[in-house]
Amino acid sequence: MLKSEIRKLALAQRSALSEAQLLSLNEKLLAQFKKLDFSAIKSIHLFLPIIQKKEPDTFLFIDWLQHAHPFIKIVVPKADFQSGEMSHYAYFHQDDLVHNAYHIPEPQHAEPFVGEIDLVIVPLLAFDEKGYRVGYGKGFYDRFLQNSNAQKIGLSFFGAISSINDVHLNDIRLDQCITPDGIVDFR
Repeated sequence: MLKSEIRKLALAQRSALSEAQLLSLNEKLLAQFKKLDFSAIKSIHLFLPIIQKKEPDTFLFIDWLQHAHPFIKIVVPKADFQSGEMSHYAYFHQDDLVHNAYHIPEPQHAEPFVGEIDLVIVPLLAFDEKGYRVGYGKGFYDRFLQNSNAQKIGLSFFGAISSINDVHLNDIRLDQCITPDGIVDFR
């Protein structure tokens, strides 16, 4: 299938989730996330969820990381829709976040993050068996990850689809993807 078709189906699938299903799936994602090896991780980049689009609740991950791994730096993005680029900030607290015009929570007073990012939790609508993903189509994460050596881990409520027919040269492949049922490894 083409990305545009996959995007439409994935959005409908996520939209159909009840609040109880969403809560259960988020708890299962967190349980799988906790299985990752954090021993060499000094910084993690996490997207912040668009609640209206029923994205995975990465605030659960942040809360757990702050408690279980307080020395890991948590980094969050801020998107510039004019330039198509993202800037990155040290995360401190939800009180610093304001929703932009697209309902994406973004930091307002946080310090810019400078340094290497060891692991990136990548948003997606769907992913295929080779590790390619379908996002919203703006390319923010593909540009961000293009020159990054960070481990790239997707986050999905649903399993892999067989393939994406219109993968582009600039599409960045995931190393792994966390689902409620386990961690899929593409390496």
